[in-house]
Order: sequence, then C-alpha cells, then structure tokens
Amino acid sequence: MVEIAGIKMKNPVMAASGTFGFGEEYSELTDLNKLGALVTKSVTLKPKEGNPPPRICETPAGMLNSIGLQNEGLEVFLNKHLPFLSKFEVPVIVNVAGETVEEYVEVCKALSKEPKVKGIELNISCPNVQRGGMTFGVDPALTEEIVKKVRGATNLPLIVKLSPNVTDITAIAKAAVKAGADALSLINTVLGMAIDIKTKKPKLKTITGGLSGPAIRPIAVRMVWQVAQIVKVPVIGLGGIMTAEDALEFFLAGASAVQVGTANFVDCEAALKIIEGLKGYNLSDKMAP
Repeated sequence: MVEIAGIKMKNPVMAASGTFGFGEEYSELTDLNKLGALVTKSVTLKPKEGNPPPRICETPAGMLNSIGLQNEGLEVFLNKHLPFLSKFEVPVIVNVAGETVEEYVEVCKALSKEPKVKGIELNISCPNVQRGGMTFGVDPALTEEIVKKVRGATNLPLIVKLSPNVTDITAIAKAAVKAGADALSLINTVLGMAIDIKTKKPKLKTITGGLSGPAIRPIAVRMVWQVAQIVKVPVIGLGGIMTAEDALEFFLAGASAVQVGTANFVDCEAALKIIEGLKGYNLSDKMAP
C-alpha cells in the first residue's frame, strides 16, 4: 500500500492519461483492480471533437499524436464513464483540461462532488484562449494563476502535470507547488514532427504533435530528477516506461510513483507486468552520488 498526495493505492503504478481511455476497453483485457490508480483521458467542460486525421503516427522508439483532447465533455463523463468506473476498486484520478481558467474551475468543482473521484490531474499543456493561445504550462505566472484558482475550487488531491516543452521545468514546478499542488506528474509529451518523404507532407494533419514512448524516457528521467531535487511534494514519473527496469530509473531519480502510457498500446497488460516486476525492489532507494 502506498499513498500519493492523500490517494491510497495498492501499488505506485498508474495507467497514464490519454492511453487508457476511461477504462472500458481495457477492462475486457486486463484486471483494472490490480492498478495503483487509473488516470482518465482528459475531460473538458464541453465536448471536443479533437483534431482532424491523420492524428497518430509511429516513429522510431515511439509515436506522435495530435488527438486534440477529443472527449464527450463533463456531463457525459459524470453520467456514463464515472458510473462504469465505480464498479472497480481502483482509485480514479481525472485528468482535467480547458481553454480558460474558468473552465478548469467549473470542471473541478463538479468532480469534487463525486465520491469515486479520488484526485485531479491538471493538464496545463493546453492553450489559454484568453491569452492569445499561450500554453498555461510554459509560463510560471500562468501556472501559478491556474493552480491557485483550481486549488480554491476543490479539496481533492491536486496533481499538476508538467509539460517538457519549456526552458526550465523547475521554475514551472516551483510555481505549481507554491500555488497549492499536492503532487506533480511529469512529463507530458515532447513536441515533435514527422514528414512522409514520399508524399512530402507532414504525417500529422496538424503538422506537429506530441512525442511519447521510449524515445523520450531519458528526457523524462532527467526532468524528474531535476524537479525531485527542489520540491517537497511527491513526483510522479512518466515518459516511455515499458518495463519494470524502466520504471526503476524514475524511482531512483526521485519519483514516488509512475504512470504507464504508450506501453499500453503495445501490451494491454504492460502496467500489470511492471507492477509484478517491481516486487522485491526497495522503491525508496535513490540514485547513488
């Protein structure tokens, strides 16, 4: 049993947002109750159609995606997906996204009334339409503003998910913690691009997208190590974890828990195999000097 930001879990391995949907499909293929926690795909106030296809492509040691936060909106989540998840013992952490601070606040207020929701993961890698499209998570002041507003709107454990697409991730981490974050998860996807040399066109309709998978793991481990040195809240590591050995890198770098993302597309039981593979290790060990 472990506890992260007040969330009690059987183990420190979670299914990462955006790779596990709302659990319905995976529930037919794997035992959700064995997960430490399940982080839902992003939920926004209103339904979002997402970006036009093609919006996924494979890359060496990873994949690019530009889904565009497609989801059915808060109302459908509360009336359809959350009741389904309530059948399982696994703690549910809801990833929340939005285009304005007010949207984030409204969604988090509604989620705070739901006993099955054990925590919120704040996706700040979203463009703020009121600030000309500047992404919330690339500016310490914007990060502090949104986290402070959400903190005032909910008593649920608040996990802030950090973007790697910044000059200094420690500045963003400090701002989030100062504003009331109970934990940090990092990293989100790395901005990338791929071109089809036959058609001479980008492989994604949106041209650029988020790179995930083993290709970004060294970046993620480095950023987790940097942030774990300067904050006193738990750090949740993610980015290219495929095996228990991969996960151990994050624990040694200072993470208190991990999330498994892209690996779920390769093996629907990847997270369970990682949980099993971590048994016998002292996960409180840290990197030797």
